[in-house]
Amino acid sequence: MSPEGKTLLNIIILGLGFMVIFTAFGTCGNIEQTVIKSFNSTEFHGSGYTSMAIIYAVFSASNLIAPSVIAVIGPQLSLFFSGLVYSGYIAVFIHPYTSSFYTLSVLLGIAAAVLWTAQGNLLTINSKDSTIGRNSGIFWALMQFRYILLVVSGEKRYFLVSDKDRQTVFITLTVISLVGNFLFFLIQRPDPEPAPSDASDILLTSCFIYKIYYLFSTEKSIQLAMTKEMLLLSIPFAYSGLELTFYSGVYGTCLGAMTQFGDDAKGLIGLSGILIGVGEILGGGVFGILDKCNRFGRNPVVFLGLFTHIVAFYLIFLNIASDAPVAPEEGTQMQAFIQPSVTVALICSFLLGLGDSCFNTQLISIVGFLFREDSASAFAVFKFVQSITAAVAFFYSNYFLLHWQLLIMVLTGFLGTITFFVVEWGVISSRRDSDYDSI
Repeated sequence: MSPEGKTLLNIIILGLGFMVIFTAFGTCGNIEQTVIKSFNSTEFHGSGYTSMAIIYAVFSASNLIAPSVIAVIGPQLSLFFSGLVYSGYIAVFIHPYTSSFYTLSVLLGIAAAVLWTAQGNLLTINSKDSTIGRNSGIFWALMQFRYILLVVSGEKRYFLVSDKDRQTVFITLTVISLVGNFLFFLIQRPDPEPAPSDASDILLTSCFIYKIYYLFSTEKSIQLAMTKEMLLLSIPFAYSGLELTFYSGVYGTCLGAMTQFGDDAKGLIGLSGILIGVGEILGGGVFGILDKCNRFGRNPVVFLGLFTHIVAFYLIFLNIASDAPVAPEEGTQMQAFIQPSVTVALICSFLLGLGDSCFNTQLISIVGFLFREDSASAFAVFKFVQSITAAVAFFYSNYFLLHWQLLIMVLTGFLGTITFFVVEWGVISSRRDSDYDSI
């Protein structure tokens, strides 16, 4: 197999592995808060929102050590062992206890930092400057096929949650996630660039020094975070964390709380997840395919993402009751601004997924392009900012009404789009200067 074919296969396997793991974890997250509310056991007093807040808080802090882990054991083993923790978190719901639930939440935060930093590192080392955009789109599209498989979470019987049904569901999800973990062992080491034979000892020594450096210091990540480009990108990073919280947890809870949708309201959570996935897949696939045809850089795609999200947020504001995120188990009794429509709600799900793919494919692409030599540290900073804002959002989701959550996202998204434009204009300008110098 050619080097180009091998690296493309690695990207496909990486995307499939994430798809399988997050099919299981995404289903768990979609139904988690609703399932927890239905527990009849007095021994369990957990909160899905609180768990997610813990996960993302620990996730953000753990990004400081993630490059060290990857430098020592490598990205492939980092993916595998982190994936095992995801499986453990899902398995907690087979026999739920409050202590084990929150303990696994902490461990999952650490694992998530390592998993996503390793993903960014593997994607970068399997890409060239000319293929980083395409590969980002392919990975994102494959990963988002998970939403098509989330139809299982839309089955009403899973929300009634008898002990037998709950155990069957979560045993199945645990096994599925383990399959995804083992897919990572199919990733092959990319062919190295040819180097002079007399440089092999120097290369080996430098690799060893590199690992020791990352083992004992996080200074590299901190220095990288202080660069102009990373400071500007931190705002769209933050926005991606806020909207991640919204579409992956809050919006599904809102749909399930809408009594105006009738008896099938909770079943809409799974269907909403599927349509989010359709938007994600469409966006990732199209932006990956068209990457080489885009003469205007990444800005048009990011602008499309902002426009798509603002339309979705406005429709959600009109269609969903303000207290839906914090409504009790029996649902909200408040009225929305318009007669609630299932069709509008599901269109918003699609728009949320499409807009998310616009932002994330371009963020992955620009980080991999700008910080190729320090990709592990760069993606650690990316995930640090994203996860800490996601943690904050999961925390305030327990208290803020819907319109306040939407306002926060609109303001952050608009500002983040502007700062992304500034960084991308710098990339385009440097390319033009490089082309001019080469004439």
